[in-house]
Order: sequence, then structure tokens, then C-alpha cells
Amino acid sequence: MRIRGVLAALAALLAVTAAATPATAQPAAAAAPSGVNDWSCQPSAEHPTPVVLVHGLGGAATTNWAYLGPVLAGQGYCAFALTYGLPPGVPQITGGFAPMEESAPELADFVDRVLAATGAEKVDLVGHSEGTVMPQYYLKFLGGAEKVQRYVAITPLYDGTTLQNTSELLDRLAEELPVVGQVPDELCGSCRQLFKDSEFMTKLNADGAAVPGIEYTTIMTKYDQLVTPYTSGHLDAPNATNIVLQDVCPQDFSEHVAVAFNPHVGRMVLNALDPAGAQPVRC
Repeated sequence: MRIRGVLAALAALLAVTAAATPATAQPAAAAAPSGVNDWSCQPSAEHPTPVVLVHGLGGAATTNWAYLGPVLAGQGYCAFALTYGLPPGVPQITGGFAPMEESAPELADFVDRVLAATGAEKVDLVGHSEGTVMPQYYLKFLGGAEKVQRYVAITPLYDGTTLQNTSELLDRLAEELPVVGQVPDELCGSCRQLFKDSEFMTKLNADGAAVPGIEYTTIMTKYDQLVTPYTSGHLDAPNATNIVLQDVCPQDFSEHVAVAFNPHVGRMVLNALDPAGAQPVRC
């Protein structure tokens, strides 16, 4: 599979969709990839815990999880994905721009809806980029820790990123997802929060990044151009398993966005959600 080819096609699709979606169309936030957000899904004995997918900055349920969502559904998981953080003026196919303390209640409400629909006691979270930070606020300050069993974090940034300003962060993301270039700096309340030593990150990590009782798996890439350094995703805690993609597949050069569409990472996610059924990652 040529990851960059898939990524380029996805970026083109985003740009076309943003230009072609009329204002009267059903919001993309209500949509999801094939097999995802089936509210009649009942967890099986093999996979008793539903999975909630949390996209990154500039992503959405339909785009960020276009690959991994159907993979999880195809493996028999009840998989759900939300689009959060849509302030006025931002295209509805790109989320995560609101301040994270405003997005976290959206996640809390979504998890409660998943639990009510499935009858499960807890969910597993799979997050990408900002989707590894915002849920930490939910876990720590909104009672989420009691409702989450496992937390698989793809390109996490527990220590923030050292990018210098919002413009730089949006510019780098726009290289991969062109529609992000439409977002003015002042509408990205979450951008400044993602920087190392920001007030938000300082508050979030005051008692350590890891939340006791949660089974963390973090998946990093050495070629991350948005999380700098990539080791910001290393979680030093007894309840965390840290994986660097290139330590497993040395010839995999996937960067920040591409990892969400990477079959090697897909296998790592499946292994983290079901350790008893883990299979080798075939590079």
C-alpha cells in the first residue's frame, strides 16, 4: 500500500468536498465511514467494549477514520466516531478548532450516548493527534476515567509540540490537508493549547500525564512533522505501552497524518484493543 498516494487522494477529496458541499446539505459531522456509527450495534463476546474514535486537528469522523473505522467494524467491533470542535466559519468537514475544554463535553456526551446504545459499561478510545490530548481533559476533569478502559493514542503529544506559533502549525497541517488553509488563526482556539508549556498543557499535566486505571498504548513516528519532538508522545507510566513505528517497521516513513491510514499502525491498534488476540505486525 502506498501511504502517500492514499493520503494525496484523501487531501484532494477534502478540497473537492469543501468546495462542492452546499450549505443546505446534511452536515458532515453527522456522517461516518462505512460500518461506523451503527447505533444498533451490540458488542460481541469477542469484542465486548465499543470503540470511540477521536479525530485530530483539521480532521473529522468521515476523513480521519476513513481507513481505520471500516477496519475496526470489519473485525467485529462496535465503532463510533464524532466530529467535535466546529466553531462558526470553519468548514464542517474539519473539526478540532474550538478550545479543547469546550470540545471535551462533546466527547463526554458522545461516550454517554454510545454506552446507552450498546449497554456497555466502558468504552475504549482511539485518538489521533489532538484526539490524544482533548480526551485527557475528559478523563481528568469530566469524570471520563470511570467510563474508559483502554486508550490507544496515535501520534500523541502529552508534552505538547515545540512549533512556534499557530500559523506554523496550521501551515504544516495544510500541506497534508489543503482545506485547513481556509481556517484563520483566530478561529483555532485549540492550536495555542497544543504548544509545549501552554497554560492548557500545564494544567492538564499538573499531576502527570497518565490517568491511573487507564490502559494506554501510544504509537509514535520518528517522521512526525507536527508533533516535535516526536518523543512528546512517550508516556512514562506503569500503565502505558510506548511504540515507535520505525522500531517495528524500520522502512516505514509515514508521518503525522499518514499513520492514520497505515496498515502497520492498524494492526498495532487492533493488538492494543485485544491483547489476547494480538498478531504480528507484518512490515
